[in-house]
Amino acid sequence: MIHRKVVVIGSGFAGLSTATHLAAEGQEVLLLEKNNTLGGRARMFEAEGFTFDMGPSWYWMPDVFDRYFNKFGKKTSDYYDLIRLDPSYAVIFGKDDFMDIPANLDELKKLFEGLEPGSGKRLDDFLNQAAYKYQKGIHDLVHRPSLSLMEFADFSLLKDLFKMDIFQSMSRHIRKYFSHDKIIRLMEFPVLFLGETAQRIPALYSLMNYADIALGTWYPMGGMHKIIEGMVSLAEEKGVQIRTNAEVSQIVGSEREAKYLVLSNGEIINFDFLIAGADYQHVDKSLLPPKYSNYSDDYWDKQTLAPSSLLFYLGINKKLKNLRHHNLFFDEPLGPHADAIYRNPKWPEKPLFYVSAPSQTDPAVAPEGMENLFILIPLAPGLEDEASIREHYFDKVMDRLEKLTEQSVRDHIVYKKSYAHSDFKKDYHAFKGNAYGLANTLMQTAILKPSLKNKKLKNLFYTGQLTVPGPGVPPSLISGEVVANEVMKSIKKI
Repeated sequence: MIHRKVVVIGSGFAGLSTATHLAAEGQEVLLLEKNNTLGGRARMFEAEGFTFDMGPSWYWMPDVFDRYFNKFGKKTSDYYDLIRLDPSYAVIFGKDDFMDIPANLDELKKLFEGLEPGSGKRLDDFLNQAAYKYQKGIHDLVHRPSLSLMEFADFSLLKDLFKMDIFQSMSRHIRKYFSHDKIIRLMEFPVLFLGETAQRIPALYSLMNYADIALGTWYPMGGMHKIIEGMVSLAEEKGVQIRTNAEVSQIVGSEREAKYLVLSNGEIINFDFLIAGADYQHVDKSLLPPKYSNYSDDYWDKQTLAPSSLLFYLGINKKLKNLRHHNLFFDEPLGPHADAIYRNPKWPEKPLFYVSAPSQTDPAVAPEGMENLFILIPLAPGLEDEASIREHYFDKVMDRLEKLTEQSVRDHIVYKKSYAHSDFKKDYHAFKGNAYGLANTLMQTAILKPSLKNKKLKNLFYTGQLTVPGPGVPPSLISGEVVANEVMKSIKKI
């Protein structure tokens, strides 16, 4: 076996996945993390007895996590205890208008029937088609490196792509099956993870509805960071060396190869192969000399980014009522908020928002008798987010939260931290302060995404949410595997 030294930049899901796959192939792998804790956007922090997941809070597509650990002879249960949430989440449409989304499909069909007669049967039809898309999309298409059109030139695959509705919008697709406003809003919700409105996301992504409804919403006890802890443990078991507080300031190339990188403290690190799990645009435009960049400034400015977010981490000194683990506040119309994110970037007047209360499920994340809250407002990337604006929107959200759940919350806050665009830039060098990467629009799918290979340096690769297959935790796990396979192909050619 050929052994090479590989350096991976970034300890998020994609970076850890890449590093572990390559170490398992016998490569010497060093993983560098600029922050003092591991996990990228999935880091955690503790304060006043509360444990907060800083980023991802939804555990969907459990089969992807199972497959990841199974590849190394492990199980998820070797690292964390997973439970299925029931209800999966709650949707708050207005005062006294709460909808619990049951985990049981038959119960969900009854809920649909109560809103729109005949919709239960149509849900079966919708999910049958979505299941096909999920199997083909998640277990085939997203594993392709998208380096050439020839990867998609197979006739049977072209037929599959046609059947998967890539040229029809999710909005139109859903309305072929349902007409009730609440059902439509519920079915369009999962595409918010993909960074665009249902009018601009291909109907291929009804596979997200399959993940939501058929595969379920899960939670690793202790918090989402337990996944990172498991991945770090596995990486180290496979021989990955991990360094924190190791920010890369420069990548130096010569002729057709990246030669070495320079850390912010001046240290030089040599390698045979380099994989950037850090923000792609930052690496492309700030770490590389211009002659080795893959893309121009104009290219990056024209990309459709998924939203940024304003986040609040709150410790509450009492238990709260009328909240589930996951809560979607849809008490205002989506249209104006979506317009403020995607068409006319600005701070929205009446934002929709999401509240996670993991302490409803997991007593370990808050002191006894208290509540752990995570509040998220999706926002356009590139906005200014000074403290006064954050506080203004905190008050907007809390006014509605307290009114709709019929309780005082603000008076019981014992810990509070906000996080927004400037923090995403500072901690992750996130392009325009984005939180989720590139939107999964049709024109940013597969080969139309930024390439996982540098076009000028043959030993530099990219992984994560700004390249294939796209944003989200499961795609990031897969991204790491895909790029590791490409690196191994290059190593074997040596």
